[in-house]
Amino acid sequence: MSIIYILIPIAMLFVSIAVVIFFGAIKSDQYNDLDREGMNILLDDEPDVSVPKKGTSTHDE
Repeated sequence: MSIIYILIPIAMLFVSIAVVIFFGAIKSDQYNDLDREGMNILLDDEPDVSVPKKGTSTHDE
């Protein structure tokens, strides 16, 4: 039963740290543009280098 007297303050400390981190993220405008970041995963910016182009050889001659 005495462990509760230790666990409750630790839990309150964790919750207060999480609240401070959450409001810090909101204050730094991290959540302003959620649509753009969601669309970035759909865009293919880098060419696929695993497939060789036609007419090129992968062997060193």
